[in-house]
Amino acid sequence: MIRIKPCYIDGRWIDAGGRDIRELVNPATEEIYGQVALGTDEDVERAVAAARRAFPSFAATRREERLSLLESILAAYRRHYDEFVAAITLEMGAPVTLSREAQAAAGPDQLEATIAALAAMEPVRRIGNAAIHRDPIGVCGLITPWNWPISQIVCKVAPALAAGCTMVLKPSEMTPCSAELFARVLEEAGVPQGVFNLVHGDGRTVGSALAAHPDIDMLSFTGSTAAGIEVAIRAAPTVKRVCQELGGKSANILLPDADFEHAVPQAVAMCMDNTGQSCNAPTRLLVPQARHDEVLSMAEAAARKLIVGDPQDPATEIGPLASSIQFDRVRGHIGAGSREGAVLVTGGDMAGQQRGYFVAPAIFGAVRPSMSIAQEEIFGPVLAVMPYCDEEEAVAIANGTRYGLSAYVSSADTERALRVAARLRAGNVHINGAALEASAPFGGYRQSGNGREQGIFGIEEFTEVKAVIMV
Repeated sequence: MIRIKPCYIDGRWIDAGGRDIRELVNPATEEIYGQVALGTDEDVERAVAAARRAFPSFAATRREERLSLLESILAAYRRHYDEFVAAITLEMGAPVTLSREAQAAAGPDQLEATIAALAAMEPVRRIGNAAIHRDPIGVCGLITPWNWPISQIVCKVAPALAAGCTMVLKPSEMTPCSAELFARVLEEAGVPQGVFNLVHGDGRTVGSALAAHPDIDMLSFTGSTAAGIEVAIRAAPTVKRVCQELGGKSANILLPDADFEHAVPQAVAMCMDNTGQSCNAPTRLLVPQARHDEVLSMAEAAARKLIVGDPQDPATEIGPLASSIQFDRVRGHIGAGSREGAVLVTGGDMAGQQRGYFVAPAIFGAVRPSMSIAQEEIFGPVLAVMPYCDEEEAVAIANGTRYGLSAYVSSADTERALRVAARLRAGNVHINGAALEASAPFGGYRQSGNGREQGIFGIEEFTEVKAVIMV
């Protein structure tokens, strides 16, 4: 039985002030494998006070010192790489191959990108007779989700350290193992006392306390749009900066000249990656109306080939959903899609599994823009195939949700794809299946959030701009 220490505050591992315990459930087996004690408002107070005390000295460090610290963290992370793989596979059911090649790999990728960005940043810019400085914003509250647990922790902690900030992290209570391991990596790397603090807990208690705390200067939040709205409301009275990466309902437009034999299986694979539990997953596949039925057959065939099963098996491509709550939510969306008239051609069942939160990759056809499965973020392995008449309608459908995180365009003509990309209201647009770039800004339009993460843009989110004007 794994027992997670609830708090790392001021350089020490301590017990939480309360007695609430959360049991940790393996989503592949539904068996309890551990527990974590949940923190309290008092724990948040102690953590914020420690970060506040540490801020003046850490903010005064030279860039070279912070680069050296980040390099030490990167080296320590690599020493514990296999432990991260095992932790992520256990706690969220990510297939072990995905954990090794993508989930755990995101940590070093983000650290390397942050190191390169910090080394390249101009310490001072000149505009006329003004010197423009970027000062660390102060004490930061970091709230991270369960679906890419280490990726999201590192893409907040690393730029905060690079900027010279101190922080309190509240990771998802569903994925505390990888968060505790990363805290131990920071401890091993020599992060100064009080610079990094961790309090496990739920959003209602620890998350709310961080959002409302007057000594938190900035809140960086990744999660659902609904939770992001609550966080912003709680943060508003203290006028702190709130940087949010929220939900998505990304469109994948296959233009008529695309290579459908390649693009359709790729579209299915990208949607189902991480069991569909990614905010930027391309969950709406927009195809020419004349080819809808053909694409539907191709998508069905591709989905049926995906291997669903034990996340510990290296051959597994689709693991369980991360929790019973997520399982019920996804199955509810699938039921709603069928009731609204969309055609479920494959998937939606438990893929022959006797236990665990498994959902076989589901493909819906004849999906209309007004349907809930075309508008709501499902966060599971569900792809909606949607016909369009012409390019104008494709763009309108793609932009026709409250989200704007990512979009995807496939075409044999790169210039045509770029012209369509320019019209899409999304923070990231991927051409012909291009992967994310760790140094490029990541974030969304509209209800997908505000602010940007990764690379130079990510570091700048953790700074204030000061103009020093001279005679």
